[in-house]
Amino acid sequence: MRDEMTEPILQASTPYDVADQKPLPGIRPFDMADWLIRDDAFAAQMALRDRLLAGRREDVVQLDQAARPAAGELLETVLQHAYPDACDTVARPDGVTVPIDRDDPLGTAGRLIQEDLCLLEKREGAAEHVLTGAVLCFPANWTLREKFMRPLISIHVPVPEYGDIARRVQRLFDGVQVGRPLWRFNALDYADPTLHAPELENRPRPDRTVPGRYLRSERQCILRLPETRAVVFSIHTFMVDKQTGHAER
Repeated sequence: MRDEMTEPILQASTPYDVADQKPLPGIRPFDMADWLIRDDAFAAQMALRDRLLAGRREDVVQLDQAARPAAGELLETVLQHAYPDACDTVARPDGVTVPIDRDDPLGTAGRLIQEDLCLLEKREGAAEHVLTGAVLCFPANWTLREKFMRPLISIHVPVPEYGDIARRVQRLFDGVQVGRPLWRFNALDYADPTLHAPELENRPRPDRTVPGRYLRSERQCILRLPETRAVVFSIHTFMVDKQTGHAER
């Protein structure tokens, strides 16, 4: 029987040249009008997001109650940029109608756009931003429930190179300004094109020295919400078959 959770969902290309990858953190500015992307995998990715949110809710959505104001503001920001004319429901481009449930802001946002969304807040007296909420349908070798309510450095424990730039990343999160968002991308070879690929941090990391058939690239954006001042880390995941697609356009 076909497994709809693991069947490949592919884009023909990435909207940037992956050869232009800069050293970590590799941050660049962008215009908020370009924040959210709909690409050629929209319908397939959204169908998978719907299935995950319906069937594996606790794996893909977490929200601290104290972060509900930030989550509500994030949902309104998504609606403003992706569906500015929506009232009580959203008509997605793939023909699916999604009710706007403001009592479930992250679950609702997760059904509206391809991007995964993480909320990070710096609570009073804290030195680091903490992951206080997320809708994460397409994790790349990490697990939301394991990282929930942990600070930035702890979240990135399995990433060896992160220790060298942790302070710079925290300064980015401290310094990002409303209306002046930042973005970066990564690009890694994968043998398996599965989008929903959670992994516990104490499990061995994939061997990146072995070439894979697929290019997995995340377009990661950092922006600050004006009212709650929470930081949003959004992730748009591209999966390109290197045998049939290309990684720039």
